[in-house]
Amino acid sequence: MAPADRESERPVRADARRNRARILEAAEAVFAEQGASAATDAVAERAGVAIGTVFRHFPTKPDLLRAVVMSLQDRIVAEADAMVRDQDAVTALFEFCSLIMSAGVTHRDVFERLAETGVQVRVSDALARLRSAVDVLLERARDGRAVRADLSTDELIALLAAVCQEAIADDWSEEFRRRALDLLFDGIRPPGSR
Repeated sequence: MAPADRESERPVRADARRNRARILEAAEAVFAEQGASAATDAVAERAGVAIGTVFRHFPTKPDLLRAVVMSLQDRIVAEADAMVRDQDAVTALFEFCSLIMSAGVTHRDVFERLAETGVQVRVSDALARLRSAVDVLLERARDGRAVRADLSTDELIALLAAVCQEAIADDWSEEFRRRALDLLFDGIRPPGSR
């Protein structure tokens, strides 16, 4: 076995895991504040690590951007799963939609920068898990007669994506985003329940 193969099989040290988590948290905050073109030095400083530590975990800026997006996806999926377990159907579904809108607006620079650089982010697993959570949230909301009985998951996702894309493209204020979501929610409620 080659030395590189043995090295990749070693468990990651606890301090390395902590550093990676601190770097990702710092990168998310720095990119949200300064945009995706923020210097990697700013990420290292915010994380309290040397720049070499950042590059050891993420050899290129696109690698760091990709990891931020993947971390965000994982968090959104985990939050959706928690909503399925812990909240009533209506609250869970509407809070989930608000969460998606907020994440898209907050991290739009990261998404745009990834698109500009042509960096591909593997989202199929996260999207499948997210879709599964949406299926459960929507089914519970339908069972509780909180949304239209004929609303499909694909329709809800399409409506939410359209609203989010416009909010991002036109830089909607938080008040306008809230109003747009309220109108969306009114539109998916059963007739006569508004």
